[in-house]
Amino acid sequence: MSLVQGRYFIARHGETVFNATRRMQGDATYTPLTRAGFAQADAMGDALRAQLGARPALTLWASPTGRALQTLAVIAEHLGLDWHRAATDARLGEMDMGAWGGQLYGEILSATGSFYDAETGLFTRRPPGGEWYDDVALRLLTWLGDTAAMGGDRLIVMHGLSSRVLRGILLGLEPDPTCRAPLAPGLPQGSVVCIEGGREILLARGTGGFGVSAPA
Repeated sequence: MSLVQGRYFIARHGETVFNATRRMQGDATYTPLTRAGFAQADAMGDALRAQLGARPALTLWASPTGRALQTLAVIAEHLGLDWHRAATDARLGEMDMGAWGGQLYGEILSATGSFYDAETGLFTRRPPGGEWYDDVALRLLTWLGDTAAMGGDRLIVMHGLSSRVLRGILLGLEPDPTCRAPLAPGLPQGSVVCIEGGREILLARGTGGFGVSAPA
């Protein structure tokens, strides 16, 4: 059975307090949204309501982090769907930042000299004790395989780097030689896309940052 069944609506969570203070977030469990983050979630909810109407037939999925679940709660309200019926899975989480988790970007930069490519939005070195892009791809492929039989359309709220990998997989992109994983182009926080049949449509472009080079 194909791993790609139905439409995938993939949303990147809104801005958080960690993003606003330029602190490495990674797999941190609970980092709440800022007011800007809630506004970004509202905008995604509006875009999805315009696309799908009220109470669409969607399976709701989210990373089990507070920021993803808060974003999903706002979107679900716009769609008239029950947030309590959402499924969470740790495999949808962000890349594990290991020893960098919770540190300010400036602190990491002082310690490493350079760890991030602002042009591509990608790390140039693996976080100490953390994951790399191919690790994220492996767990997402496992999640896709385990849930393939469910079929139907899905709304998935997740994170900046992990969503790039999932989108790359669903779009059938070749692995990036540096990262050893398929990577779709980066999108700012508060963005949502629809992927169907190997094609992606941008439904809402967020107003948040892209990555470490901005407060995102």
